Amino acid sequence: MPKRPPPAEEPPDESWMATFADAITLLMAFFVMLLTFAEYDIPAFDEAAAAIAERVNGEAPQSPAQELSMSMQDVVFEMQADQVVSVNKNSRGIIIELASGAFFKPGSAQLRKVAVPVLKKMSDTLSAKKFACFNIEVEGHSDDTPIRTKQFPSNWELSAARASRVVRFFIEDKMAPFRLQAIGFAETKPKVPNRDAEGKPIKQNQMTNRRIELHVERMSLEEQQRCNEETDFKDILQKVNKGPNADGQDAPLPKQQ
Repeated sequence: MPKRPPPAEEPPDESWMATFADAITLLMAFFVMLLTFAEYDIPAFDEAAAAIAERVNGEAPQSPAQELSMSMQDVVFEMQADQVVSVNKNSRGIIIELASGAFFKPGSAQLRKVAVPVLKKMSDTLSAKKFACFNIEVEGHSDDTPIRTKQFPSNWELSAARASRVVRFFIEDKMAPFRLQAIGFAETKPKVPNRDAEGKPIKQNQMTNRRIELHVERMSLEEQQRCNEETDFKDILQKVNKGPNADGQDAPLPKQQ
């Protein structure tokens, strides 16, 4: 008895793809509309982008904050300043902590000479084009030992003056002023207790609390637009100052006719 031929396979029904494509398009339009009204959390966006890239490509590219953190750690290592400078990362960006005793003279906002090369190297790194759109908030902190001098009636003035001195150093080193902010907290935000249970000062803890913190965070999209405009203008100005040749060399003299 002859075998029956197998039934012909019906082509797959792909009519659902049109509905699916329409739904995806609508969803995309919806999210685009949401983004036009939303304020970006830039650090969170960077972290999410890195996580997505890791899932898709199998490897996680460094976010700008991670790259900056690594660069600053290299600076600390190169300058052999790891005993007085620490670099840590948080959800907003990075925190660079400077021991006040190593950077400032006692009871003063005057920088020590040995601190200048370290700050200069930090300034060069923070001013690099790839890190130019990070805001820098400089915080001054003191211990709870009162200070009463003509220049600094209290720790508020001292902590604010030290933070302002770091900001002024960066500005004098050609960093864009709109990126910077100086704040003094006096003794109101200690990392560790200044005194023991009996009220006696803990010298090591007080030394720890006397510090400068640099909070470095990515700018908002609006701030980044201004930052990019400033950076582009600076590049154009440098080229103009260098003369007709982009490489900075003088233009050749015209030949005599």
